[in-house]
Amino acid sequence: MLVRAIFSIACVAAGYHFHPFGLTNVVAAAVGFAFSISVFLFEIRLQRASMRRLIGAAVGSILGILGAYLMGLVLARTSIPEGSRSFLDVGLLLVMTYIGLVVGANKGDMLNLQALGGLFGSERSTRRMPKVLDTSVIIDGRIADICEAHFLDGVMLIPQFVLRELQLVADSADSMKRQRGRRGLEVLQRIQKMAHLEVEIADDDFANVADVDLKLIELAKRYDGKIITNDYNLNKVATLQGIEILNVNQLANALKPVVLPGEIMRVFILREGKEYNQGVAYLDDGTMVVVDGARRMINKTVDITVTSVHQTTAGKMIFGRLDERSESQAPRGPQAHAINEIPRQAEAGRSEAVAGGERGPRSVIPDTTHEPD
Repeated sequence: MLVRAIFSIACVAAGYHFHPFGLTNVVAAAVGFAFSISVFLFEIRLQRASMRRLIGAAVGSILGILGAYLMGLVLARTSIPEGSRSFLDVGLLLVMTYIGLVVGANKGDMLNLQALGGLFGSERSTRRMPKVLDTSVIIDGRIADICEAHFLDGVMLIPQFVLRELQLVADSADSMKRQRGRRGLEVLQRIQKMAHLEVEIADDDFANVADVDLKLIELAKRYDGKIITNDYNLNKVATLQGIEILNVNQLANALKPVVLPGEIMRVFILREGKEYNQGVAYLDDGTMVVVDGARRMINKTVDITVTSVHQTTAGKMIFGRLDERSESQAPRGPQAHAINEIPRQAEAGRSEAVAGGERGPRSVIPDTTHEPD
């Protein structure tokens, strides 16, 4: 800020002292201040650009200036009047420099800095790769909790087309969609306020690409970034194209506690199961637990012994039976089935719970290892 202030004062003083183009001292000083502001804005834009784009822009602008100079030499041998020729020289210089700058910056993404050795070869390994946020993961909301826990840091890249899609959802006539869109905007506000994150809005758009998922892939390629999503199809397509994916659902599944057959766990029996003498409970993460012989334990917390664990498209299901200590404390009732009947009833309960419509609420954290229906 100190260097910028000194530069701004120098521009104002130079404009006031020299007052170019016949301007008054005050107007020239204002022009100098406006010039310093434009330089600051250009500097901020350059800081966001990658080294490859900067190199491409520099090379392109130099080639543009060289081309304008050669064309000026040709014009100098013509009979065009001096005033018109000077105008053409300046116009060619500006046009060729601008075209070289823009084309060079866009084509600079094709440069392989690793081949240039130690000067630029370590740029990708030292800088943090930006994370591109998908609309689905913003609406989901768990990304804010993950960022707040410092599992993600660096640059969060939010494309303009994602913001437009989020705004369309927030302005929808459907109250449910409108609520989800507004929640997504609140999630972005939470992320922006986190000091360890740098949130950037990407103005890049791809007019020849209609699908938002494909635009996200192209944007990730341009910035060498990763895509954060919980969309199954985007996950598969981006992986096939070599884009790194951070899937929130996979992270949630990885953090689930591992339950093995034979372990003892404590659950609250919420309701009766589909099969005879079964009770149903749910873990904090939404995992369904089917307990054999627990019908009389509804609205009670009991200890159970895990008999099997099944992975379904809707999530994980746990099957168990009442622990002996819980059975001894329970009131007298119908005798529990024999041990050799438990696997058969558990399997029948699983099939009816999944296919018969008696299954409880869908798992809060859906499984992503299978393709959804």
